[in-house]
Amino acid sequence: MLTVWPLAGIPEISAGDHLVDVIGSAVDASDPLADGDILVVTSKIVSKAEGRFVTADDREDAITAETVRVVATRTSASGHVTRIVENRLGIVSAAAGVDASNTPEGTVLLLPVDPDASARALAEGLRARLGVRVGVLISDTLGRAWRDGQIDHAIGAGGVQVFEDLRGSTDTQGRPLHVTLPCVADELCAAADLVKGKATGMPVAVVRGRADLVGELDLPGARTIPRTGERDMFRLGYDEAYAEGFADGTASVQPRSKTTSTK
Repeated sequence: MLTVWPLAGIPEISAGDHLVDVIGSAVDASDPLADGDILVVTSKIVSKAEGRFVTADDREDAITAETVRVVATRTSASGHVTRIVENRLGIVSAAAGVDASNTPEGTVLLLPVDPDASARALAEGLRARLGVRVGVLISDTLGRAWRDGQIDHAIGAGGVQVFEDLRGSTDTQGRPLHVTLPCVADELCAAADLVKGKATGMPVAVVRGRADLVGELDLPGARTIPRTGERDMFRLGYDEAYAEGFADGTASVQPRSKTTSTK
């Protein structure tokens, strides 16, 4: 059985705070954790602890600085511009993960420099402090292609398998599974968000019931989840792909040379 609950007692996080101590103290004041428990930690408190604030009177400038590649840009009827971009972590999302909510005036918050390294450090520190073998996932809210709304995904993982590889096994009818590779890290982050909420002041949740996913700290991290480079089959939005194809086609058409006929 899977059980998910929010971890109460996490205070407002400031730059330089030691999250192992902060989360450990919250655990000390609640029910003890067990081997195989997974903590899902929202990326915002990790970024705050790491001091990922930047001065930015214009959030768009910060988005541009974090952007590696523009996937699509759309302007709404009200004039609001939405940019879907790939950021330096290989994540395709709106606004490159730049967050302007709940930050000091005149600043925005960037994603952690290396979410996998942050998750591993948290997992290692909590294992030592609490004496139990826990895993850590760092989550962030992302939109999804073809579907409205947003859900939480994993952007960092420490001591947790991010995929459950079912390829080579069989279904209930005995047929072989060839491509079934659930991204369990994303599923756990989405489940944790149901109890954390977006404005409840509870940025950490505990997931119990999937101890089989908890392992060594050097397990492949969440950086292995995004499809990038040649594996990315949806590199551009519809309008951008059409414009690029049209431009390439126009450039390949050579103008006809004029000939002069004589009689």
